[in-house]
Amino acid sequence: MSISLWKIPHSEYSISDIEQLYVRLADRLKKISTRYQAVKFATSLAAEDMVITDVIASENLPIEIFTLNTGRLHQETLDMYQLVQEYYKIQIQSVEPDIEQVNQYIQERGLNAFYESEDAKKACCGIRKVIPLNKALKSADAWLTGQRREQAITRTELEFEELDKDRGIAKFNPIFDLTEKQMWAYLQLRNVPIHPLHKKGYPSIGCEPCTRAIKDGEDIRAGRWWWLQQDSKECGLHVMESVEK
Repeated sequence: MSISLWKIPHSEYSISDIEQLYVRLADRLKKISTRYQAVKFATSLAAEDMVITDVIASENLPIEIFTLNTGRLHQETLDMYQLVQEYYKIQIQSVEPDIEQVNQYIQERGLNAFYESEDAKKACCGIRKVIPLNKALKSADAWLTGQRREQAITRTELEFEELDKDRGIAKFNPIFDLTEKQMWAYLQLRNVPIHPLHKKGYPSIGCEPCTRAIKDGEDIRAGRWWWLQQDSKECGLHVMESVEK
C-alpha cells in the first residue's frame, strides 16, 4: 500500500489578500532596517525564509542575507542556493563550518554519530550551525529568522521581537504570526521559487541525514531529527528572551 506524503496545502486566499500581506511584511522589515545599522537574515532557503527573501529583494532593503552551508545539505538545497541568487539578482553569503572542528568530530565520534544521542546531535549542530551562525552575526546589531508560531510546540509563544542575550543583539521573527496556508498562498501567488523538496513531502528542511519526508497528517516538524523522541525539535540556534513591549 502506498504511503500518502505531506503536500503543500491548498489555499483560498486571493491576490488582494496577499498584496495586503506583502505590504504588512514590507513595513515590518523597513522599520527594522531603519532602527538598526547592520541587519542580517539567516536563510535555509525553505518556504518561510523565501517569504522574507522575496520582500527583502523586492524592496531592495539593506539587509544582508546569508545561509549556513553545513556540509551535509541536500543537493536540492545547494541548487536552490544558486537559483535564488539568479532569480532575484542578489548575493547570498555562504557561511561554512571550521573544517578542523568537523574533522575532529568525525574522528572522535563518527560521521553520523548524531543518530546515537541528543548530546552527539547537539555537538554536531554546534559545529556545523551554531558556531558558524555566531561568526556570521559578529558584525550585526540585529538578525532575522523565518520562525512561525505554528511551526512547533516550542514556538507557540514566539514574539515578533526578541533579545538574543548570548550575542547581545536584537532578533526579529517577521513572519511569526503567519499561518501555514497564508505562507504557501504568498509563495504561490507571488511566484516565489519553492524548494524542490517541499514538493516531495518535506515541509521542514535541514541537513540531509537529519531530515526526511513525512506522512500526511504528521506534525510538520516530524521529519527533523525523527529518531529523537522529544517535543523539542531544535538545533540550538533559537534560544531567546522576549522583549517586553
